[in-house]
Amino acid sequence: MTIGTLVLSVAVVALVLTLIAGLGMRRVNNWLVSYLQNFTGALFVFSGWVKAIDPLGTAYKMEQYFAEFESTFQSTWFDFLAPLFPLFSDYSVTFSVVVIVFEILLGLMLLIGAMRSFTAWAFFLLVAFFTFLTGFTYLTGYVPEGVNFFQFSQWGEYVETNMKVTDCGCFGDFLKLEPRVSFLKDIVLLVPALLFLFMSGQMHQLFSRGARVASLLIATVGLTLYCFSNYVWDLPHTDFRPFKEGVNIWDRKAAEEEAQANVEILAYRMTNKETGKVVELPYQQYLEEFKQYPKEEWKLEQVKSEPEVPRTKISDFEVADINGNNVTEEILTYPDYSFMIVAHHLYGDSESELVTLKDSVYRMDTIRTTDSIRVERVLEGVKERQVSRETYSWEQGYLEPWRQVLNPVLEKAKEADIRVFAVTAYADPARIEDFKEASQSDYPFLMADDILLKTIVRSNPGIVLMKDGTIIGKWHYKQLPEFDSIQSGYIQ
Repeated sequence: MTIGTLVLSVAVVALVLTLIAGLGMRRVNNWLVSYLQNFTGALFVFSGWVKAIDPLGTAYKMEQYFAEFESTFQSTWFDFLAPLFPLFSDYSVTFSVVVIVFEILLGLMLLIGAMRSFTAWAFFLLVAFFTFLTGFTYLTGYVPEGVNFFQFSQWGEYVETNMKVTDCGCFGDFLKLEPRVSFLKDIVLLVPALLFLFMSGQMHQLFSRGARVASLLIATVGLTLYCFSNYVWDLPHTDFRPFKEGVNIWDRKAAEEEAQANVEILAYRMTNKETGKVVELPYQQYLEEFKQYPKEEWKLEQVKSEPEVPRTKISDFEVADINGNNVTEEILTYPDYSFMIVAHHLYGDSESELVTLKDSVYRMDTIRTTDSIRVERVLEGVKERQVSRETYSWEQGYLEPWRQVLNPVLEKAKEADIRVFAVTAYADPARIEDFKEASQSDYPFLMADDILLKTIVRSNPGIVLMKDGTIIGKWHYKQLPEFDSIQSGYIQ
């Protein structure tokens, strides 16, 4: 689905709802205001709903924003705000659920006309907040590497790769919008937001006051539980990410890489650095006339064809062993079944401690005898030295799922000659080995990018069953069946 298709669908739904409210229920005071109520309400319900399916996705997006805000505010007049963002990041999941539930509730309040004045102000403030986020994301494209956002005089030309947050997450993983499109969308939404502020009394109201309040209370409880169900005790019931069941990662990765390699340069777009004049020439024509556009005077930009197979996070699927050797092909071309345990973060603390080591000191003595000379090593003493060593303490609540849930199932899988391995974020091998021992996990641990692991499965730890590079099944650790059930239902 594209943003155009989505807007058209919401517009049609809003028209139907407005006709029902006006002609069927006789509740419309102002047709334009009612239509905008239904349009924005339906849009907010939908955008909130696709995020409620995957609250962790929104939480991860918030973590990106918090990290970017922290680095942006450091060494500026606002550096006193920078320490707040790591604290916010610790509660990103809570923020995610609150924002999602509030967004859907606000959409419902617009649709039924509940608490009109409050709804108008809440809608305006939320849209203004979204506009700030999407505007910040888009404008960072003008900020060169090494330049702070607030150093406005050093801004340059728009470069998409300058953006640290490349997607606002407005529609979760269901629909990715370019930052410029997201920003323009929110600018447009400010129009009805301002209109509602001045014409809240003209907004329609459906049902009785008691029915409106009751519906909002029921929706709040239901939506909160629904959000929890999609990450606390189970996976999202609909998977919008590329690592879906039935997808062959190896084939898709190869197809994406081939499509990227086959992208063609269609034209060159030149912008005069002094006058701003833009000239676009087909590729062959540019090769003949490029001397007329020296790089000192013109900024060059390639216009490329779109890849036949869109790039997804699957292209970034790279796994290494504990020694740093790439084992991606070995994993994805393994012909039989294998269980992959995904853990994007191993929860625990570490601290350095000084350890005293004793080294024996020897000297070499030459011993002469009547008929020979020999050299012997003689103990001279013991020398002590102190070295720093990392010690780890793991969260017991995080170790329990490994010991009590995963490992009993995986032990039976190994007995059935099914390969088992875990993949965690890149870390010191000593840390990973210590966790492996603490969790009593008798299988290899590999390493990959943490964002990739978060994308594969929304559980830590999460379990993925694969065969020959194809994802057969995925489970939240709290929903992992007994091995016999997996064997009968998924392993043929």
